[in-house]
Amino acid sequence: MGLFDGIIGNASEVNLEKLQEEVKDLLTPNETIKNAYKIIRDTFIFTDKRLILIDKQGVTGKKTQYHSIPYKSILHFSVETAGTFDLDAELKIWVSGSELPIQKNFNKSTNMS
Repeated sequence: MGLFDGIIGNASEVNLEKLQEEVKDLLTPNETIKNAYKIIRDTFIFTDKRLILIDKQGVTGKKTQYHSIPYKSILHFSVETAGTFDLDAELKIWVSGSELPIQKNFNKSTNMS
């Protein structure tokens, strides 16, 4: 998991027991959450089987997008930090079977190095 720990930067860790209860319907039998991080409204969940990305959308956050990515399907990733004129940092994850990467944008204050 050390690889992804660097991507997440200084995101806040999530209470795993509380999160386990919240996402129990997303988990397969015997799947356990190893670590989880929250950046604003997005949640990154690392289980013993896969990476789950939860993206709350809209003003109210009621619309939610879920990505379930088995570790064996992650081909590579890239991180682009914010610059002087570019105010957003960017994470891209390429998954086998998909031409376009999954893309997450973060504001400049998020440390992605």
